[in-house]
Amino acid sequence: MLVNIIQAGLGGRYNILNIPKSQSCWPQLYKMAAEQGVAAIAWDGVQRLIREGVITEDMLPDKATKLRWALHVENTERQYDKQHKAILKLADIYAEHGIRMMILKGFGLSLYYPTPAHRSCCDIDIWLFGEQERADAILREQLGIKIDEDHHHHTIFHIGGVMVENHYDFLNIHAHLSNREIELQLRELAEHPEAIEAEGRTIFMPNANCHALFLLRHAAAHFAAVEIVLRHIIDWGLFVKNNHASVDWTWIRGVCREQNMELFLDIISALAAEICDIDIALMPGTRRHEELERRVLNDILCPEFSESQPKGNIFALLLFKYRRWWANRWKHRLVYREGLFKTFIVQIYSHLLKPKSLRK
Repeated sequence: MLVNIIQAGLGGRYNILNIPKSQSCWPQLYKMAAEQGVAAIAWDGVQRLIREGVITEDMLPDKATKLRWALHVENTERQYDKQHKAILKLADIYAEHGIRMMILKGFGLSLYYPTPAHRSCCDIDIWLFGEQERADAILREQLGIKIDEDHHHHTIFHIGGVMVENHYDFLNIHAHLSNREIELQLRELAEHPEAIEAEGRTIFMPNANCHALFLLRHAAAHFAAVEIVLRHIIDWGLFVKNNHASVDWTWIRGVCREQNMELFLDIISALAAEICDIDIALMPGTRRHEELERRVLNDILCPEFSESQPKGNIFALLLFKYRRWWANRWKHRLVYREGLFKTFIVQIYSHLLKPKSLRK
């Protein structure tokens, strides 16, 4: 039902047989949509189905659920507006000092959505073409902004009430050795960005190949380490829908094959084709793996390892992280070419370099 409502919200085809028939379904559907980062898109789907007469008065969500859902959408729009203003402010600050700013993921991907403000965005990710340290120094020394440096591949600060991750690496090169090879490719590709205008400011986006590789590896890393949500799948689908002709699919598939990530590419491409109602042929070479596709989708909607991270006791936290890592080893095999033992040693060293990362 949720996937069907999302399809309606994205303006695609939907199956009239998979429409909620009673009010009792809606609280759980809303909860799941919120957890998957797609509540505002699903709300658009509900509104479309009401307009088209598919959902009738007796099938509508109860008043309490409608109110919670509407407030969630309003908060999503408000956060998007704050992000937009923060991006413009950052662009002005950096432009004064001759620093170019590239937007990664969230806000940039929202431009591909039917209603950009309905893509849930938690923070802003930026790449400053090697000027990360100078840019942080400007914010710290001239504007008194506190910079958090307890992370491996980016610093964190807040501006206009929005968290910003300022990347000095596209990927965490300390967590997986293979990330270093992909990082070099991303940096080379990033030197040829695409410029967009935003209210008189010039902001940069990764070119299609850079963006494709970054989105795939970023989603793969989240999937293998913890989990991904439907929003990641939709991001990929709408990116492909808008950029498929500009992506070198032979090259991207070759990189994925070298990194043991080709199967993951096939799976999320197949899921994205279904959920976003796009032709799978837009992603040349995609092969179907129906059993694995079902397992991945089931894990997205209801993770196989679903325990909550403990707080306080460091030994309980270490045990939790080990158990989660071990439970997710099947995901690791879909994403990384390194063996489990080698990865375990590398990640222990990674946490020793940044001990606070253990609690994140």
